[in-house]
Amino acid sequence: MTASHNTYLYSSSVPTAEEALHDCVSGEIFLKPEEMQAVLGLVEIKRFEKGSLLLQEGQYAKECYYNVQGCIRQFYLKKGEEKTTFFYLEDQSVSSLNSTIADKPVDYYLECTEDTILAVMSHEKEEELYSRFPRFETLCRQGLERQIAVYHNMLMAYMTSSPEERYLNLLRDRPQLLDRVPQYQLASYLGVKPESLSRIRKRILTRKELRS
Repeated sequence: MTASHNTYLYSSSVPTAEEALHDCVSGEIFLKPEEMQAVLGLVEIKRFEKGSLLLQEGQYAKECYYNVQGCIRQFYLKKGEEKTTFFYLEDQSVSSLNSTIADKPVDYYLECTEDTILAVMSHEKEEELYSRFPRFETLCRQGLERQIAVYHNMLMAYMTSSPEERYLNLLRDRPQLLDRVPQYQLASYLGVKPESLSRIRKRILTRKELRS
C-alpha cells in the first residue's frame, strides 16, 4: 500500500475552513476575531477519497487532523494480517504524539474507510499558533488529557471483558460503527475472527427474540 496524501478532492460539498472550525470549537471555547483569523490562516480543509492512507508504518507524523466528516481506521500490519485498533469518527482529533514528541516513525496505518473531510494543520503551524496565542496550548492540552482518559477507559474495558461483552459495549457506546464499518474490520477491532463475531451477533439476537 502507498500513502495517498495528494489524492484529496476539492468540491462544492467541502465546508469552508470557517464552517469546519466552528464545528470543531462549537460549545468548547469562544474565539476572538483575531484568533479566528489566525486559525483560518493555518488550517487547511482537505477531502480524502475512501481508501486513502493518511499515514503508514515507517513514516513520520507531520500533521494533525480534526475529522469533519468520515471515518478513519487505525490498524497495525502483523505478519500480513491487519489488526484494527481504533476508528475515528466525526468531531474527533487524530494525532500521532509518539512520533511527534519522540521524533520516531509510526508503526501503524491511518486509513480513510469513507470519503473523508479533514481540517489539517502541520505541527509547525500548530507551534506557530501556540506562540501567537498561548491559551490555545492550554486548551489543546486539556482536550488531549480528556481524550487520553477516554482511551484509557476503553483499553481497560477491552482488556477485562469477553468478546461478547466487547460487542455489547460497542452496541452501547459506538453503535454507528455497525452501519459504517465492514464486519471483518469490526471483528479485528473486537479481537475476534469474523465467524466468531457472526456467532456472537446470532446469540444476542436469539436472546432478544426469546425475551420478546
